[in-house]
Amino acid sequence: MTRKKIVVILLFMILGLQYSFSQNYKFKTSGFSVLEKKENGKWGKWSDLDLVNILVTLDTNKNRIVIYSQVIQLFEIIEYQATEENETDIVYSFTCKDNNGDDCTLSIITRKKQGNRKQLYINYDDRIIVYNIFNM
Repeated sequence: MTRKKIVVILLFMILGLQYSFSQNYKFKTSGFSVLEKKENGKWGKWSDLDLVNILVTLDTNKNRIVIYSQVIQLFEIIEYQATEENETDIVYSFTCKDNNGDDCTLSIITRKKQGNRKQLYINYDDRIIVYNIFNM
């Protein structure tokens, strides 16, 4: 083989490997609810579930999660946490910064005993937002 052919083959292999390790996941939401801390530091009650149809993307190549709500929510992934699994759940968590630079943790939870239903939790110190999601 000529040197030129070897370089071309290696280039294609490198590009192929790069694309195989970075993935883009797309979800749709079906509803969301919010839980807030009260002034006394205790958690309140979950809000009523609001039905919403919003696109959510997880882009591991760009290290970000985007929720395309009326106001776009962009989360920069700072750290990929270890996957946790038990009898009832599989949890993928990410340490993130939001549009405002606030720290938060996003978790995609698969509820194994609920037909593999998925939820996206956005955890801040003073509030938690949950979206019911499904794969596109």
